[in-house]
Amino acid sequence: MIKNNNGNENGEANQNDDNIESKKMDEIKEYGQVAIPNAKHLIHCLNIIGQVEGHYILPPQNKTTKYEHIIPALVAIEQDLSIEGLVIILNTVGGDVEAGLAIAELIASMKTPTVSMVVGGGHSIGVPLAVCAKKSFIVPSATMTIHPVRMNGLVLGVPQTLSYFDKMQERIVRFVCDNSAIKPERFRELMMSTGELVMDVGSVIDGEQAVKEGLIDRLGGLSEAIDCLYDMIENSSEKEKAENVSDNNRPL
Repeated sequence: MIKNNNGNENGEANQNDDNIESKKMDEIKEYGQVAIPNAKHLIHCLNIIGQVEGHYILPPQNKTTKYEHIIPALVAIEQDLSIEGLVIILNTVGGDVEAGLAIAELIASMKTPTVSMVVGGGHSIGVPLAVCAKKSFIVPSATMTIHPVRMNGLVLGVPQTLSYFDKMQERIVRFVCDNSAIKPERFRELMMSTGELVMDVGSVIDGEQAVKEGLIDRLGGLSEAIDCLYDMIENSSEKEKAENVSDNNRPL
């Protein structure tokens, strides 16, 4: 007697599909990440939204991006041969300086083609995060706040504290200027401006000004960012093919 297992197999296949879909939805909800398989190129979308959470847990009502989630995701993206590019969507008020710089340094050191896009806002430590990709975009209505390093809680009024602030600020200036076209003198000028923010020093610039200052590469939205990423992926593939041909033609 022949037993028909088609019903069971179909049931298991449907269950597996449901599990995959459920896992994808969990990733979007928990980490703000999604990879789109049915596209011209397989790219990964990474959201950096709300406040960047570092060494201290923020209140549960805060919308946060946790660096302990982002860092392993970046390592996985860099290793995954199926993922051809990474698009980073930024709408952040800033947050932990060292956590933000750690994420920015990792993205800047990736071989995977990367594009960032600022929507809404890329404030405070969101500035290094916006410029860390190989190409950066900003929508016209977005804004970026550039200000000196701030610290919450107890601060000792001693020279060592001022030295620490100075060094931290210099790290940010150096990283931003190394990864964009803005000059250090101009970035410090925007950072220390006293005419824009009430009860604070710093500057707020919109999308057009960010591009004019050389902080962001291009003005544009999602389609422009993805087209740019596709071009980078295709150019990278052509370069790899040319290098392989060159290696094969070398005399032994």
